[in-house]
Amino acid sequence: MPRDITDKFGIALAQLNPVAGDIAGNGRLAREARKAAAVQGADLLVFTELFISGYPPEDLILKPAFREAARNCIEELAKETADDGPALLIGTPWEEEGHVYNAVVLLDGGKVAAVRTKAQLPNYGVFDEKRVFEAGPMPGPVNFRGIRIGVPICEDIWNEEVCECLVETGAEILIVPNGSPYFSGKMDVRMNIAAARVAENGVPLVYVNQVGGQDELVFDGASFVLNSNSELAIQLPDWEEKIVLTNWVRGDGAWYCEPGELASVQEGEGADYLACVTGLRDYVRKNGFPGVVLGLSGGVDSAICAAISVDALGRDAVHCVMLPYSYTSDESLQDAAECAKALGVRYDTLPIHKPVDGFNESLQPLFKGLEQGIAEENIQSRVRGTILMAISNKFGSMLVTTGNKSEVSVGYATLYGDMNGGFNPIKDLYKTQVYALSRWRNENFPNGVLGPKGVVIPENILVKAPTAELKENQTDQDSLPAYDVLDDILECLVENEMPLSQIVARGHDEKVVTEIQRLLYLAEYKRRQSAPGVKITQKLFGRDRRYPITNQFREKL
Repeated sequence: MPRDITDKFGIALAQLNPVAGDIAGNGRLAREARKAAAVQGADLLVFTELFISGYPPEDLILKPAFREAARNCIEELAKETADDGPALLIGTPWEEEGHVYNAVVLLDGGKVAAVRTKAQLPNYGVFDEKRVFEAGPMPGPVNFRGIRIGVPICEDIWNEEVCECLVETGAEILIVPNGSPYFSGKMDVRMNIAAARVAENGVPLVYVNQVGGQDELVFDGASFVLNSNSELAIQLPDWEEKIVLTNWVRGDGAWYCEPGELASVQEGEGADYLACVTGLRDYVRKNGFPGVVLGLSGGVDSAICAAISVDALGRDAVHCVMLPYSYTSDESLQDAAECAKALGVRYDTLPIHKPVDGFNESLQPLFKGLEQGIAEENIQSRVRGTILMAISNKFGSMLVTTGNKSEVSVGYATLYGDMNGGFNPIKDLYKTQVYALSRWRNENFPNGVLGPKGVVIPENILVKAPTAELKENQTDQDSLPAYDVLDDILECLVENEMPLSQIVARGHDEKVVTEIQRLLYLAEYKRRQSAPGVKITQKLFGRDRRYPITNQFREKL
């Protein structure tokens, strides 16, 4: 058996990217991490929340075979710790006497040495853990080789009760395994919560967070250690897998983490952009697609999606297709070609005159004598969607959807047309954010991206009036308010659930606000049929914001 630790020990933080449902693969990842931690001289290796199952496992937890596979994996890993190497503190589903918990287990000395269960189950926003787990009791500390370690799990530190209980029952260090998904500004929120728990309890805190994409959620990592005086001792990078050893010493009866790596983390547009890159990359790779295809129209939405795709997957995995019709301008053709050239991707042009004209001819007996309008415009979009899906089917590449949150909010998108696709990296970005992130990418070259340096989205795309080009001289503002106005109203309605009177008081026209509310509710049926996409804001359609499709409520001024 390993000897008790007296005045020094090493905790390795495993900031890794597990895959939901891949229990065997996550087990292998844990073994590889343990080997690396052993080389570093770690006594304890800490993984993230539900690492073995992947987070969030959702209703996989309801399958007995899944829970059994997770238990078997943990027991095999436990046996391997009989070699006196690093112990493991690892997240897993845990079933005990018919109850299923979100748990962390300590594996040491060849056995499961301790189990601690999550007491506070989040049931808001993207979380519905009460659906599949039972809340555990208020926990006490784990005795690890003579050190009393408190293990609050993720949500357990978001109120003071669990940490207070742990410290009152003897915890000398708090180690927090997390599956904390990203949204804009989340790092500051987490740091403030952790600092509050340290200040209240006077013990150091280790925060270990998952990294990578899982469906619509992305995890930014950015793990850290705060000493008992609230000083930041360790800061791991965001958006990057890493195993880092932290060195601890005991002095005056208390544990202290020696200063180590203090990586800089992205904020603002940079963090949002890397969230989009990470979400698309892992969705494509974890689901086995060889690459992606997308329609490149010459507009800003498709341009940033192309840039995100190249940064995520490399240029050889990205195929861009221009699908011009009679209303496609020479300017759009030039802008799309210039964007494709800047990114270095394969770029093909497939005119759609024949199929569009064929549909119009087929419909002529029914549409004869009726004024042309949206139905005819949408044929162009649906032909493009059909062609792109055919390319996807033929070559196995995933079709990237390119609609932004502003358009999807008010239904300015075509079902079975531009809404076609498997994943949308900008689903949760308003149009003004799309422009801001495009400019940011042109001016920055973040770590870990696979695309080229410099301007990747031509300046003309960023300054010209946005248009769907479905009819002559069309612009988006023929149907919608200016995007800065629209986006402010939408943020008030969607993110903040603000009363209409307060939105009008911000300086918005009453009729415009009322109309945007109407369009927002009417478009719910379209959003239910939209592709998944990366969560950036605090209210992602479908995960955080769930409204009925059949809905007669309208707030009145």
